[in-house]
Amino acid sequence: MSFESLVSLFTIAMVAGWTPGPNNTLVANSAARFGFAKTMPHIAGIGIGFPFMVFCIAFGLGALFQQSAVLREGLRAIGIIVLLWFAYKVATAGKPDPTKSADKPFTFFQSAAFQWINPKGWVMAISITSQFIAPQNSLISAFTIASVFVFVGFTSASGWTLFGTAMQRWLTNDTRVNIFNYTMAALLVFSVILIAKAKLGS
Repeated sequence: MSFESLVSLFTIAMVAGWTPGPNNTLVANSAARFGFAKTMPHIAGIGIGFPFMVFCIAFGLGALFQQSAVLREGLRAIGIIVLLWFAYKVATAGKPDPTKSADKPFTFFQSAAFQWINPKGWVMAISITSQFIAPQNSLISAFTIASVFVFVGFTSASGWTLFGTAMQRWLTNDTRVNIFNYTMAALLVFSVILIAKAKLGS
């Protein structure tokens, strides 16, 4: 991959990775509820899980996904349902309650697994890898693209987590907690609307 292509890939990946979406919204909400330290496994799941998915797509899985309308639309439907469920859970979460076993941040494996049902992730991965994969050297170019997303994933997730952590100082009463939760839920719903309009196979 040429230097110019690498700069272009990095720029596009940074813009795509830092814009509001399911991953960024969920880590911000997690940090606001549980703090930065307890959200670190969630960050790691994004920083490692998404690049692994990108590598798989760049190395061949994307071709199958693009050719199968059933797989494409099935993933979209599952992802939308999951995201709407997350939006509902975020909107109705209230303050964290340590006495509830379900009231916990994502684990590393939960976060990594979520990447495979995140339609925004599929849109990003397929649209970006299709522009930068080199068929004559697919292994190296797939590794290069995935490496860029390791940096993007960790930095964007950490940045949004810091935003959520900063919000803890403002979330001092139930009214503010509800406003924040409803706003995060609205961002998720907005992401769902964009995902529903996107062409996953393009």
